[in-house]
Order: sequence, then C-alpha cells, then structure tokens
Amino acid sequence: MPMVRATGVNRSSPAAGGRFAEVGRAVSEPAARVRDVPLDFTAVDFETAGPSSASACSVGVVVVEDGAVVDRVGWLIRPPAGHDAFNEWNIRIHGITPDRVIGAAGWADQLDDLVAAIRDRPVVAHNARFDMGVIRAACHASGVPTPPLDYFCSLQIARSTYALPSYRLPVAAMAAGFEDFPHHDALADAEACARIVLHAAKRHGTDDVPSLLAAVGTRLARLTPLDPDRARPMAFA
Repeated sequence: MPMVRATGVNRSSPAAGGRFAEVGRAVSEPAARVRDVPLDFTAVDFETAGPSSASACSVGVVVVEDGAVVDRVGWLIRPPAGHDAFNEWNIRIHGITPDRVIGAAGWADQLDDLVAAIRDRPVVAHNARFDMGVIRAACHASGVPTPPLDYFCSLQIARSTYALPSYRLPVAAMAAGFEDFPHHDALADAEACARIVLHAAKRHGTDDVPSLLAAVGTRLARLTPLDPDRARPMAFA
C-alpha cells in the first residue's frame, strides 16, 4: 500500500516501517471509549473518485495525543468495483487520476490499517457526515463490516467557535491559524481539521474531547452500517 508520511513526527506512534503495527485488529471490536485525558483524537479526510460515497481514492490520517500532533500518514485507495469510475470534476478537485490507484490496496485490504491508525481515539472530520458516509458506503460496497467508530465534527465546532462568512475547511482553518495548505489533499485536510479542534479547545478553555463537545453543545456520534434504502451521493467537505 503506497503511503505518504510527513517528516518530523513521532516514530513511536502507531505506525512503523511504513505499516501500522496493529493491521490485524478486528473491525468488529467495540467502538472507542473517550478517556478524560488531554485531547486525544484522530482526524481523517477522504477524497473520492466520483459522486458515489463508496468511491474513496485517498485518505489522510492525523493522530493527536495529549493535545499534540504525533503522527501524519496518508495513502491512495483503489475504489471498490462498481464505484471506481473517476469523474472529471473530482479529478480537477483533488488531482488523483485512475492510473495512480491501479497499484493501491482496495478498500477491504486497507481498512485494518485505517482502524489501527485510529485505535481507541474518537474520530473527527470536517463535515463528518461526508467522511463517515464514505467509510459506511465503502464498507457496504466491499462487503466488510463497518467499524463502530465514535466521531465528532470540526465543522460543528467551528460554527460554535468562530464568527466567519463561511465555515468551509480553508476558512475555518485560517481562523485557527493554519493557512496555505493544499485543500483537497487528504493529508493536509486532515491536519487542518485537527488544528481547528486544537485551537477551538484553547478558545473554550477545555483540555479533553468530552469537555470541548459539551462547550460547543454537541456530542459524539456512532458510526453505524449503511441502510441501503437511504444510500445516496454525498457532497464534498
């Protein structure tokens, strides 16, 4: 699986030698239980090949422990069969073309790596409905169990923290002091999401995820399997 790892990060974090150490972890384990410790969470971002929520073609993962970024990793994904047609609009958005994912692992083959990266931390994404919808739909399309993750949304946090003309990721990230990143690069977007959460926690005077969510009037949600009758394309984050 081709992975891109940022430099200057803690090599003792979940990955080593280009592979996550816990790749064999079963996705049927209970969902994360948030601990009352300084901010621990995993930020994720997906890019998709087309309008299908199942068409994940890349992911970025940023791990935060004790309020500090300790690991950044991203990789390409070969979308599931039937959801692997690349839309010209999507290619213009993220720059990923079909030839780049030919040798990449498929969704079912990379899911354990994703779950191992997340571990027992809650997951955050900017417009989490989109990114959790990708996980749910890609699992359904690939015939694998949906991991029962606990998650929250940095878009909701931004709306309760800043007064902005727009709460799109680049605008909210700028308010958090994270600027000039390549939007729609999954790894960069995941870090922008993480930086929003960290900055918001300082603004609200909170030092753990439950306290932050309480301060902004939201709570953790649980990722559940796709209801096929309600499947539909998701909008970009």
